[in-house]
Amino acid sequence: MLDSGSSDETVAIAQEFGARVFVEPWRGYGPGVNSAIDKCTGDWIFTLDADEVATPELSAEIQTLLNHSGNGVVSQPIRTADQSSRLRHSEPQYDAYWIPRLNLILGRWMWHGGVYPDPKLRLFRRGTARLREDTEPHATPKWDGPAGRLKSHMLHYAYPNLAMYLEHMDRYSTASVPLMLRRGKTSQSLPEFVLNMFLNPLATFLYNYVFRLGFLDGREGFLFHLNHSVYVNWKYVKAWQAAKQIAIDAAEPSSTIQG
Repeated sequence: MLDSGSSDETVAIAQEFGARVFVEPWRGYGPGVNSAIDKCTGDWIFTLDADEVATPELSAEIQTLLNHSGNGVVSQPIRTADQSSRLRHSEPQYDAYWIPRLNLILGRWMWHGGVYPDPKLRLFRRGTARLREDTEPHATPKWDGPAGRLKSHMLHYAYPNLAMYLEHMDRYSTASVPLMLRRGKTSQSLPEFVLNMFLNPLATFLYNYVFRLGFLDGREGFLFHLNHSVYVNWKYVKAWQAAKQIAIDAAEPSSTIQG
């Protein structure tokens, strides 16, 4: 387990169950997850967030896959050191697998609006997938090679109520500011300002709620997609405000102390 300054009993509980515990300062979401991945010793890695649950069906599917029996498994010829060919025993076909995620939002499981199947690359062979170092907080590991797809769900108890959703979006949008500044998404020109502050959030709502059938998820779907478009606006507003403050600080003359 990798801990980066938790203030609860996480470390003590992990040690109680015999886990190896590493303590490092917080360096950001991407570097933190990659550091944890690098410390894994098994051949396969399965990542799961604190608000996610692997269903019994998903656990069984993964066990079947990695036990080299069942769907998604093939036999592949390899060569030994003396170049003689032999049959490799039933290795999984891919080095990484996408898992469909079902999200609980405002008390309702969301099946439309681009929220499902919400595939996440969470099962992968050690040494393959990694997160980008400058990634956003809710990103998933990346893998450039071919990947398989599992059928069973991972459950995400994302935002059971509006207060939790707003708290998360406030925190996530703030955490996205350094990345947006590095990418120059600061809405400094008037056309860029109008695009990011108004048209981008509006297009996000229309695309997900109308064209991706988010309206089929009832009132909860409407409230989620409406507030998600507000979250898109928050990211751009906070990046614009941060860039404006940087410009103000840079323009202020440095003060000197007269002796």
